[in-house]
Amino acid sequence: MSNSDLLPSLLFRINENQLALEAAIMELTNWAERQGSAEVAENVRGALATISLNEEFVKMSLAIMMSPD
Repeated sequence: MSNSDLLPSLLFRINENQLALEAAIMELTNWAERQGSAEVAENVRGALATISLNEEFVKMSLAIMMSPD
């Protein structure tokens, strides 16, 4: 596999890891909120919003990179 073929697969897996981390962090955020840390939970949700805002662009870009020429 050449480096140019490897890059889209690598980026796809990094994106999958990012989304998995987002889900795990959200679970911890929900737990923190139930423990009475509503302000911390809101701050984390604000930071995670960036991932959500960029998710569609990342998916679209990866699809283009992985499509046959």
